[in-house]
Amino acid sequence: MITAVRKVIVPVSDQQAALEFWTETVGFVLVRDDTYGDERWIEVRPPDQDLLLVLSPRRPDEPRHTAPDQLPDSDLFFDCPDIEGTYAELTARGVKFPVPPARQHFGWWALFEDTDGTRYALSQWAGASASS
Repeated sequence: MITAVRKVIVPVSDQQAALEFWTETVGFVLVRDDTYGDERWIEVRPPDQDLLLVLSPRRPDEPRHTAPDQLPDSDLFFDCPDIEGTYAELTARGVKFPVPPARQHFGWWALFEDTDGTRYALSQWAGASASS
């Protein structure tokens, strides 16, 4: 029986820049950074979480997922208990938010970008309070 999703591949153009973004800027934890021949395998995870992001080189012929500007172009959605505090902290660290936190009918929603310009959803679901 399948009991969990353990790893998600995140295609990146520059593994080192992605590693620095996710660990130094966003605050994720480095789990593994190994080389196998000419390949590098990097895994990071949010603090106190088991789900791993594998920062994998994007193939030259791999198409980028596209979406309208107000939507994420990544399939990964991140959650936080305090979206305004997270927004303030990450913005101070240099993370770009093309869509700052806004209240929606389902909770709070924002979009942030990584070093490749990939947009990720950040949410605080209904029932969790935000100060505004």
